[in-house]
Amino acid sequence: MPAIIPTDKGFLMDVYINDLAIFLPNDPINNEEIENVLGKINNIRSRVKRIVLKNNKIETRYYAIDPKTGRLTHSNAQVAAEAVRKLNPYDNFSVNDIECLCCGTTCGDLLFPGHGLMVLGELGIPACEAVTTHGICISGMTAFKYAYMNVASGMSDNAVAAASETASSFMRSQFFSARDDLDTDLERKPMLAFDADFLRWMLSDGAGAAFLSNKQNEKGFSLRVDWIENISYAGQLDTCQYGGGVKNPDGSMVGWRDTESIDPQQMKHIMAVKQDIKHLDKWIVQTAIDRALVRVIDKHHLKPEDIDWYLPHYSSGYFRDKFYDRMKEIGFEIPYEKWFTNLYTKGNTGSAAIYIIIEEIFKSDRLQKGQKLLCFIPESGRFSHCYMMLSVV
Repeated sequence: MPAIIPTDKGFLMDVYINDLAIFLPNDPINNEEIENVLGKINNIRSRVKRIVLKNNKIETRYYAIDPKTGRLTHSNAQVAAEAVRKLNPYDNFSVNDIECLCCGTTCGDLLFPGHGLMVLGELGIPACEAVTTHGICISGMTAFKYAYMNVASGMSDNAVAAASETASSFMRSQFFSARDDLDTDLERKPMLAFDADFLRWMLSDGAGAAFLSNKQNEKGFSLRVDWIENISYAGQLDTCQYGGGVKNPDGSMVGWRDTESIDPQQMKHIMAVKQDIKHLDKWIVQTAIDRALVRVIDKHHLKPEDIDWYLPHYSSGYFRDKFYDRMKEIGFEIPYEKWFTNLYTKGNTGSAAIYIIIEEIFKSDRLQKGQKLLCFIPESGRFSHCYMMLSVV
């Protein structure tokens, strides 16, 4: 009998993560191989790569690209479907058992239909509810929360949440223009590493999937979802990270369809990933810690000593100490020995990152029943952040 819990908004059933699976396309790419796969901008080897990699500390990443031909090996939908197929929450499980499929991504393969429908098409399973959530890093968690609410409300007995990225497809050299003026600036201003083409050295392809159920595993561990908080400051702050548009000096955005308003030179690289680095530097830590974390601490009466594992998704090693120092300053210090990430070996997989992190610790020997896992997913797109608490049961 599924456990039913009272809340201030009615009754919800307990929801458990009973399995997670990931898919990382092709062989890992080390730092020396990046330009061989993505290509050199204007056929010139980067003079800033070394500095960027020193700051982000990423050693390997994955690309859905054939390094020999430069052609794409997987679509975004295919990467997600591969992760879903690898789920095995119970004996004789079949993807045909899925009652609700929720998929998040930064950029699907098509403008429409929705990404979730394309993943469902790749799976070829019987009719079920299929949902798409769109965003950047937090889109994986908005998909997860929909799946969670579907099970918690009793609308379905199970749901699969998935998140996937194929950022390499628009990290290729043809999407960028060379910049030869920033190598010395980077030594002095490492935040510049998050601008435009420098994101090429951080992003990675991959997918993760989670099977959610109203019943916990009969054998081994499950992760009970205690709560999820998605908090956005888009109503108060301008766009920071974006693609398919141009940001005006006043902070307003011009989208790719408004071609008459965009300079022809800018149109050439309209789909490239861009970031307002001054905006990022000013707001990412303040909104994620001073605002969102403080709000979550107050709401859920959190104490740092109650957290057994802290699972942060941060885009670069550059932010690790910045988040830690600010958490310490507000009185919520979690020692580094409780932090768990695989950024340095998997790369920044965006919306899929938190799934890939949870999957690794879930299938390790680190967890014990009764432990609490606090997950943290920041997003710089327009400063939206997610915190989630899991319990090992």
